[in-house]
Amino acid sequence: MSGTVRLTAAQAMVRWLSVQMTEEGERFVEGVWAIFGHGNVAGLGEALHGIGDALPTWRGQNEQTMAHAAIAYAKGKARRRCQAVTSSIGPGATNMVTAAALAHVNRLPVLLIPGDVFASRRPDPVLQQIEDFDDGTVSANDCFRPVSRYFDRIQRPEQLLTALPRALRVMTDPAECGPVTLAFCQDVQAEAWDWPESFFAPKTWRIRRPEPDASDLAHVAGLIRAASAPVIVCGGGVVYSGAEGALGDFAARHGIPVIETQAGKSALAQAHVMNFGAAGVDGSAAANALARQADLVIGIGTRFQDFTTGSWALFANPARKLVSINVQPYDADKHGAVGLVADARVALEKLGALLEGYRAAHADAQARAAWLAAVDAHCARPTDTNALPSDAQVIGAVQRAAPEAIAMCAAGTMPGALKLLWQPAQGGYHMEYGYSCMGYEVAGAMGLKLARPDREVICFVGDGSYMMANSELATAVMRRVPFTVVLTDNRGYGCINRLQQGCGGEQFNNLYAHCNVEAQPEIDFVAHAASMGAHAVKAQGIADLEARIAEARSRDIPTVIVIDTSAEPGPGDGLEGAGHWWDVAVPESGESGKLKRAYARYLEAAAKQNLVN
Repeated sequence: MSGTVRLTAAQAMVRWLSVQMTEEGERFVEGVWAIFGHGNVAGLGEALHGIGDALPTWRGQNEQTMAHAAIAYAKGKARRRCQAVTSSIGPGATNMVTAAALAHVNRLPVLLIPGDVFASRRPDPVLQQIEDFDDGTVSANDCFRPVSRYFDRIQRPEQLLTALPRALRVMTDPAECGPVTLAFCQDVQAEAWDWPESFFAPKTWRIRRPEPDASDLAHVAGLIRAASAPVIVCGGGVVYSGAEGALGDFAARHGIPVIETQAGKSALAQAHVMNFGAAGVDGSAAANALARQADLVIGIGTRFQDFTTGSWALFANPARKLVSINVQPYDADKHGAVGLVADARVALEKLGALLEGYRAAHADAQARAAWLAAVDAHCARPTDTNALPSDAQVIGAVQRAAPEAIAMCAAGTMPGALKLLWQPAQGGYHMEYGYSCMGYEVAGAMGLKLARPDREVICFVGDGSYMMANSELATAVMRRVPFTVVLTDNRGYGCINRLQQGCGGEQFNNLYAHCNVEAQPEIDFVAHAASMGAHAVKAQGIADLEARIAEARSRDIPTVIVIDTSAEPGPGDGLEGAGHWWDVAVPESGESGKLKRAYARYLEAAAKQNLVN
């Protein structure tokens, strides 16, 4: 019979986490990001110090960005490993709510351990405690409930016996995967209990590969055989399944072209002959032409976000059918799709066996070649070296200087431009666009580089996102995590400024030039980044940017390259057939002719939406 060991609840938590293993023999929870405060320093702080390198602790600068780094790490590891983040109670905890929402939308595992109020309630109201006038059980950490895949509040030490296994089950379940919040009452963290020694036996967590139902599989195979113009929409589930090779083989063997979501981009290298590029609002001419003509849309591991579907106006063939292959039934059954609930790799392998001899013949290789040639021309070095470069020209410079790099980004103009224009090697793209969270970029680049030390990581960030969250640059310097930041300065929120005008509005409160300020800011981003220890330079044009990127590879700290860019034009301007309508509601009434014209265009486009099969 197993004996017992007396430990505090916090000591038990970290000891248990330290022996939860992957099939490859690594800790599933690699370590813990921590900012200590009165809600976690005495309990978890002492426990993390005591366990040392068996579960390492790292200090960041902000709870939200620490969690962003952890999320990027999990995405870079294709959900095979994750990291934990702990905070004090109060603002330290609620700082992580945005990150929890980001992880939830993107189906990414992160373990959040915010400190909580006293379970005993003896000192109520404790410093930073939120009091609900009608419910004594509520704390600020209840904000995590709608943005967590699993939420628990630890009010007794022995609750960890069930809460911790539940947490790991969720984070290793391909269908349920997402953020877990264990709100840890601060007095309970320090309370001792006699734990069964068997609780701390190492455990290996295997990530399942759900098999498809045989009848569903046969039905989907029949739909594909009957289709003359099928198209595959490649989502992030392909990457998380490790199905990149299976998808490439399946598409080539059966002649079915592949178009990409933000999360699915780079599952196939751009060089793959069946990769027709980005789909939807920020899509390529070649991909969107296929989507409009398709009589069968086969989503694999995608949520069918509105950018992918052109707000459900892109798939225009009146005879089209929708198939969705996904491990999560919620996603598989969206918009009346024929769902195939299964692991992506397993589904592709089994469908391939049933489709022997079938080959579609509508993939237009010339259209694909013409699109890629247009991208090369659009991203070429500028002939007018006195004009501010466009985002496309910046992307072209990075592509030429670092073709094997992982390009990463999160919000603003660059996500759409990169999805449209970046031509990745396999695995060379990392985008947080489920939540499109400004401020993810710098912290995310650090987390991604920790996950992929073998790859060059280049972070694209606009001046607006950089201003929101940049402090983990100092953490990356301290930890010697090298990556390159390309900071494009268009002096405000250029992306939303363009959207504002496209919706019939006037330029207002987005670019600094149109803000209610006494003086226009002159922000020295080079000096700012250098003050945190990064190597920071200002690129004097596109050629200089290419040279600076090459130089950055020799450093063991982050490099920040600032380049002034034009606030106009947009990423697809001048590219025939690029992009698609996006449903952003336009005011129904207003006096300006510009607004009335925008509303008329909106009604015309909205009439083309096909919301159900």
